[in-house]
Amino acid sequence: MERKYRYTVCLALISFLFSIVLNAQEFDILIKNGHVIDSKNAIDAVMDVAVNEGKVALVENTISASRAKTVIDARGLFVTPGLIDIHSHNFFGTEPDAYLSNSFTALPPDGFSFRSGVTTLVDVGGAGWRNFRVFKEQTIDRSKTRVLSFLNIVGSGMKGGAIEQNIDDMNPKLTAMVAKQYSEHIVGVKLAHYSGFDWTPTERAVEAGKLADIPIMIDFGGSQPELSLETLFMEKLRPGDIFTHAYAHVKGRIPIVNEQGKVADFAWAAQKRGIIFDVGHGGGSFLFEQVVPAMQQGFKPNTISTDYHTGSMNGGMKDIVNVMSKFLNLNMPISEIIAATTWNSAKVIKRENLGQLSVGAVADIAILNLREGNFGFIDTKGKKMTGTKKLECELTIRDGKVVYDLNGLSAPLWDK
Repeated sequence: MERKYRYTVCLALISFLFSIVLNAQEFDILIKNGHVIDSKNAIDAVMDVAVNEGKVALVENTISASRAKTVIDARGLFVTPGLIDIHSHNFFGTEPDAYLSNSFTALPPDGFSFRSGVTTLVDVGGAGWRNFRVFKEQTIDRSKTRVLSFLNIVGSGMKGGAIEQNIDDMNPKLTAMVAKQYSEHIVGVKLAHYSGFDWTPTERAVEAGKLADIPIMIDFGGSQPELSLETLFMEKLRPGDIFTHAYAHVKGRIPIVNEQGKVADFAWAAQKRGIIFDVGHGGGSFLFEQVVPAMQQGFKPNTISTDYHTGSMNGGMKDIVNVMSKFLNLNMPISEIIAATTWNSAKVIKRENLGQLSVGAVADIAILNLREGNFGFIDTKGKKMTGTKKLECELTIRDGKVVYDLNGLSAPLWDK
C-alpha cells in the first residue's frame, strides 16, 4: 500500500514538473539563426522569429530555445514572410472546354503552393460574377492555402475562345457588386485575352475597379493593328493597376523592349506614374530577349508571379522560386526579390496584413535555401540562361503550422 502511495506521489510530481516546463515554453515554434528579410519592417539581418497560436509572437536578435516547444535551426537560410503569388490559376474542375474556369488546365492550390514557400495564391480571372460562388465553395473554402481572386470582367470567367470575346458579358456594375459582396476574397478585376482594336473591354474593367475600389490586372490581348501601350498606361489605367506579362513579346502586343534593345520611354513613365509591372511568367509570356536587356537597364518588376497552370508548371516557369532565381541571376538583390513576392504584392492587392513579420501578424513564413552551383533556366521560347544561384524552399509555415518541410528541419530524430 505504501509502495503504491509513493508511486502515485511520484507520478503527480512528474506531472507537475512537466506542466511547469510546458508552461515555460511560451512559443509553439522558434526559428533560430536565420537571415530574416522583412521588407515591411526594414529587417535584413540574422534574427530569431517566434510563433505562437498562429501569430508572429516575437522577432529579436536572440530568443532562448528553452522558450519554445519546437525549435527550427535556420542557420545559413533565409526566413521570409510566406510568399504571395498574385498571378495564378486555381479554379480547377472537370467542366470540358472551359480552359481556366472550373476545368482541367487550372491547378488545385495545396498541391503546388506550400512546396515553393507560397502561402497566398491569387487566382486571376478564373471566375466571373456568374460563377464566383462555385469557385469559392469548390476551391477557396476547401484549401489550406489562402486563395484570393481577381474577378474576370467577363461574367462567365476565363473559359477561353469566343466566350472571352463577348463584350456584352463584360458588366462593370454586376462585377463590382459581386466583388463587394465577397470583399474578403476578391481583391481585383481581371481583363485577359481580348483580341480586337477596341478599348471597350479595358474601360469596362477599369469602371468595375472604380466601383468596387479595387485594382485591375490586364493581360493585354492581341490586336491588329496593335493598341498603344502608351495609351493604356498613361490614359486608361490608374496608378495601382497591374500590367502582367511585363516581359512578353507576343503577336498583336507591343513589347516594352523595342527592336533596338531599349526599354521604351513610356514604360519608364508608366512605372513612375504608379502602374504595377508584374512578371506573370506563364507558358508564353517571359522571354530572356526582353527581360535581360530590361534588367541591364534597371527596369525591374514591381511584383514577381508565376501565372501557374498546367501549361506553365512543366515548362520554363516551374514554380515561383525558379522565377525568383532567374532574377537573382540577373543581379536583382535578394531583398528586392523577396519584397516583390511578399510586401509589394500585399500592398498591390490591398492586403497589408500579409507579406510581413510584424508581431501580431499571421504566422505565414517561408524558409528558403540559396544554393550555389551550375544551373540552367528556361524561358517560354525554350531558350536557356545559365546561372550560379538557385533558391529552394526548405520549409513553409501557414497560420502557425508547419505545412511543408523538405529536409525535416522541424522534425525530431526518429530514434530520440
